[in-house]
Amino acid sequence: MNELSKNEFGKWLMDIAKYVVTAIIISSFLGSFGKIWMVYAIGFIVAAVFLAGGLVFLNRKNNYYE
Repeated sequence: MNELSKNEFGKWLMDIAKYVVTAIIISSFLGSFGKIWMVYAIGFIVAAVFLAGGLVFLNRKNNYYE
């Protein structure tokens, strides 16, 4: 993978994290769940994983000796 595609993939992963958080917020307003804490916990974990993956891909550099 070249540097440009790694940056684009990192941005894409961060966008997915934002979409997950947005979906959880909207679904909590519109729906009624029996165990809302479980929806929040799973959503937070999924968003954190995608955010961390996006940040890893955005912070990679070509020169590893700096």
